[in-house]
Order: sequence, then structure tokens, then C-alpha cells
Amino acid sequence: MRENEELQSRLRNCLQTILELEPDLEDLDIGQELMKELSTLKSFMKKLDNVELEESDVLRIEKATANFLKELEGPLAIYRKQQATRPYLQ
Repeated sequence: MRENEELQSRLRNCLQTILELEPDLEDLDIGQELMKELSTLKSFMKKLDNVELEESDVLRIEKATANFLKELEGPLAIYRKQQATRPYLQ
């Protein structure tokens, strides 16, 4: 039982890492396509306590999360740079 809790925690960390990007992703060109997927991730997180996991599944998801974040580095860096140079209304 303890092992599954650890696996759930690792999986929850992956999902939360992705969900924390939601505000930035929403403004990207690809963001609207991802919003449905983020909604699915949120729903899954609510049910995660009832999911039995295998180490191999969590490792695969961790690798996929790392790849996803790596693919977003460029678009997010450009977006954040544009946001930083954008004049603010006061």
C-alpha cells in the first residue's frame, strides 16, 4: 500500500507541474488545443487516490512529462520574453 502512495505522489507531482503552466499555455498559439487536455488532467488528479499504479507506468509518465516540458521551453521562453517587454498600464 505504501508503495502505491509513493507512486501516486510522483504521478501527482508530474501532473501538478504541467497544470502550473496553465496560465502561460492558455496564451500560446497551441494553448487552446491543450486546455481540453489540462481539464482531463485535473479530473484524473481528483480520482488518483483510487488508482493502482505500477513503477513502470510512473516512470513512463515522468519521462513523458520531462519531454513535454523540454518541448515547451522554446515557446514559453518566447512568450515570457514578450510578456516582460510588454508595457504595463497603470
